[in-house]
Order: sequence, then structure tokens, then C-alpha cells
Amino acid sequence: MAYTDINSEDRLVQATFAEHLEKVLGWDSVYAWNQETFGANGLLGRESEREVVLVRDLRAALVRLNPQLPESAVNDAVAQLTRHDFSRSLLQHNQAFHALIRDGVPVNYRDAQGETRHARAQVIDFRRPLENRFLAVRELKLTGLRTPNYNRRADLVCFVNGLPLVFIELKAVYRNIRSGFDGNLRDYMDEHVIAHAFHHNAFLIVSNGDKARYGSITSDWEHFGEWKRLDEGDSGDVHAEVLLNGMLARERLLDLFENFILFDASKPGAVRKVVARNHQMLGVNRAVAAVERQEALKRQFPQGQRLQHRVVEIPLAANATAANELALDKRAAEPSAPTYPRVVPIVERVHPDLGRLGVVWHTQGSGKSYSMAFFAEKVRRTVEGNFTFVLMTDRNDLDSQIYKTFVGCGIVGDSTPRAESGEKLEELLRENHRYLFSLIHKFNRDVKPDAPYSERDDIIVISDEAHRTQAGKLARNMRLALPNAAFIGFTGTPLFKHDHLTKRIFGSYVSRYDFKRSE
Repeated sequence: MAYTDINSEDRLVQATFAEHLEKVLGWDSVYAWNQETFGANGLLGRESEREVVLVRDLRAALVRLNPQLPESAVNDAVAQLTRHDFSRSLLQHNQAFHALIRDGVPVNYRDAQGETRHARAQVIDFRRPLENRFLAVRELKLTGLRTPNYNRRADLVCFVNGLPLVFIELKAVYRNIRSGFDGNLRDYMDEHVIAHAFHHNAFLIVSNGDKARYGSITSDWEHFGEWKRLDEGDSGDVHAEVLLNGMLARERLLDLFENFILFDASKPGAVRKVVARNHQMLGVNRAVAAVERQEALKRQFPQGQRLQHRVVEIPLAANATAANELALDKRAAEPSAPTYPRVVPIVERVHPDLGRLGVVWHTQGSGKSYSMAFFAEKVRRTVEGNFTFVLMTDRNDLDSQIYKTFVGCGIVGDSTPRAESGEKLEELLRENHRYLFSLIHKFNRDVKPDAPYSERDDIIVISDEAHRTQAGKLARNMRLALPNAAFIGFTGTPLFKHDHLTKRIFGSYVSRYDFKRSE
């Protein structure tokens, strides 16, 4: 099947999108159809229509971002980023290239003394977006590798440093945008057509200039989503302009690529590529900002000055409010009713926000496990420190689900520790693991305030369904065991209006995505 003509309505939508990318979002933009010349000095530097990577831009970026690397190492990085293996699928190529682009390309070279050096060639500068080249190409002609007589014309391809990260299929405004997926993208991604055009792809966009949806290379149409808000406080809008501004603003695109894409093998069937939904990116970024504020507070208060110890006396029958707040929450599933001591040692933070990162309330079915994974990995990559993340739940099925998600997404390995007892949990917390998984019931031993499990201040406890079991004796033991840890709660259930206890433990809402917004 050869390429087909494009009508004036489609071309008008293309021009509108390209103009918005150029004039509003700061991209470079070129029109390629019947105007592209080939060769090193051609319009895009391509040697032929079979090339999907703009090697000229890629090489220039590698040289600019890695001034310490010799030419041989740059050539090696280019070769790795353009290699096509006919034995591998589109998804396998995509997953491998995503890792190379995000983490850098491993290269070897000999220095002036003849010693072998190992390095990672940076492909994109994620911290300084303006150090990269963003180029939108309209009507790019592409030829298949397996079937060279198969030509296709891509409506709009968005390149970063020569790599085709976003593929946009556009239809006339009166057309249903699903036709762009069913009639075009499915065809393009066939291994016998131009599947290699999607080897480096971050996500796909389909639009008719009015409405727009996005998805990954493994998404069925039902899982193509809308991008409704640029900020969590926005009322929401499904117009294409919101999606463009929310996903293709240069810093947002790089944030999405680096921190909000996962490849999940935890479920039956093929690996699924997951691109964060709008509420996940907004909520996780707010949670990461809370960690950054926490780090600033830690610099303000040296570790030895952050805690103060005191003793409170609580009558057994009087002052019901205070008793309830210190009592064992029956929902913690402990076997017998608690007996309250008259004297209770209390450990308090000198600043009310120390240790409190807030509560993320995202309604049921909103991908809470993925949000936890996005959060932990972005903190690990972007906030300075050697953090340990403790994933805390109150049910075995939730613990297994979160553990399987983290393993399936390659965030942790099968050997990542899961505490099977209170003694083992104490032992693990005294060590230095990147991730730990446990039920809160493992904090079943009394902890003396002067003998915590760990005094580290770079432990972040991520509590699932935070409101259920975080106010009783087990939770108190956990906080005594980890006096300098920071706590963030994730829940799919809204907190009650007067649930001051959960807010006092975790802090206020950091992100809210309720059922009405999810609809």
C-alpha cells in the first residue's frame, strides 16, 4: 500500500498544531513533504526515507552534552541508538531505547594513557530542557524496512535531539478521532509497515484539532486518555490545546519521558507500556515537591534538634478525644481491646511539617500502585539523597499487589526484602535497602523512644490506605521505630471531614482526584 493524498482540512489541522508548537511552546518546525533534500546537508540530514532518527541532530546533541567523550564513543552511542534487530519486536526495541535515552548509553573508550574508560553518554539533558533541540516535522515520508515499497506519510512527528519521541495522527475537524487510531496508527505500527518509526516513541497522540487523546504503543483505543488539566486546581478542559500544552511543553515532555513511563510485566499476557495519566503526573509532582520542602526543613533544623520528648498522662475514662487519638484503632485488626497506660511517652517534631509529606487521595481505579512507583522513582532520580522507601500496607493482598507491580515494572528485583516478622523488619530497617515491603502488623513489638530501629532521616514511608490503620498502637510503634522518617499516605477513600488524626499524622491533602473528576 502506498501513501495517499491528504485533503485541505487535514492539512489545516496540521498547520495549526505545528504553529502552536512553534509559536507557543518554542519548538522548531519544518514542512518536509516534497521539500526534503537528502544527505548530510539536506533538510533533516537523512540519507533516505528509511531513516527515522535524525542522526545529524542526534550526533550534535551527543557532542554538546558529552564534551568529555572522544569521537569513537559518540559514534558508538549513535550506533546503539539507531540499531535495528529484526529478531526483536517493536515493544522490545521501545523498552530498550527508553532505558538508553533516560539513563544514558554505556560506552567504552581509551583515554590518552591508553586506559579503558567506561561512561554513559547523555542523550537528553532532562534538567536543562533548553539545552536540547525540539523539532516538529510535518508530513514526513517514511519507508518500511521489511517491505521497502511500503511508504507512509506521518502527519506530525516530534523529535528531541533527533529522536522521534511523539507521533501525532491528525484528522479533519469533522472526523471522529478514533479513525486516526483504527485506520492509521494500527497500520503504521505493523512490523511489515513502518514499525521502526515507533522504536523511540514516548507516546502517541490522535486529534481532529478540537478533541485529542494520547496513549502508548501497547494501548487499545479504550485506554487512550484525555489530558484535561495543566494544574490540579483547573476545572478541566478536553480541548486539544490543553493536551498540547500539558504534554508537549518542553519541560513537561521531558518530565513525562524521564519519570512517568513504565513497562509492566506483572499482569498475564504481553508487557504493557504505561504512560501516566493526567492526575497521576500532577499528583506525583506535588508529592515530590513535598519531599523537596522536607529536605529544605531538614537543612533548617539539624538532625539532633528535630525531636523533643515529653510524657503525657491520660485518664482511663476521661478526655475521650485524647484517648481515642492515642488508642489502638480497631481497624488495625488487633485481636483484643487495648488497655491504655496512664503515662505515655510522646516524641514530637519541632516543626509541624517535619516528617509529614501529606495525603494523596486518588479515587478507586485511578492507578494508585503506579502512582506510588512514579513517586518513589522520581524522588530517587531527582532529589539528592540516598533514600529508602518503605511500602506499608495493612492487608496481604495489597502488599502482594504493590510488590508485584514494582517487580513487574523493573523497579525492584525478586530478591527485594519483604518483612515476614517483626524481628525481621527491625533487622531490615537497620540495614540500607532501597526498597522494603511490609505489613504494618509487623510493628507488633513495643519500641522504646530511646532505642529506635533506625535514626536515619532519609527513610520515606509510603502508607497505602493511610486512614485505616495509621492511628493505633502499631502506627505508634512505627513512628517510634523510625523517628526521623517522613510519611506520605496514599488512599482511594476520602478522609472524613473531621478526620483530624490522619491529617495530623501525614499532613493535609497534597493531591485530590475524586470520583467526579475521574468521570
